Amino acid sequence: MSESLTIGGLAKAAGVHVETVRYYQRRGLLREPARPLNGIRRYAAADVSRLRFIKHAQESGFSLDEVNALLGMSGRPACRASRAVAAKKLEAIEERIRMLSRLRRGLRIWVAACDANTGDSCPALERLAR
Repeated sequence: MSESLTIGGLAKAAGVHVETVRYYQRRGLLREPARPLNGIRRYAAADVSRLRFIKHAQESGFSLDEVNALLGMSGRPACRASRAVAAKKLEAIEERIRMLSRLRRGLRIWVAACDANTGDSCPALERLAR
């Protein structure tokens, strides 16, 4: 990979859109290189790595604020700190799964009630109105 990429090349190398790169720059997650006389900003391989890190962290469920905190961590103490962030995220995801499981059970009951209904009205909709 070239050591000097345009914003389009950076986006392509990291598998994101150019607007994503610009958004991350506005959020302070990714540096915005100086604009040289020819007006074309150049990015390095380290920028590709950082962009991939951001993308992978987001895919793991971290918010951009959490990603920003993770980006600031390095070294052995960072492992403990990142573990704490990950453990907190894991608990939030597990709570969300519990909530979604309750919703799924309720929706299954709803569907079954509709399937068994032989009347002119819908008991599930009537239950929502109460």
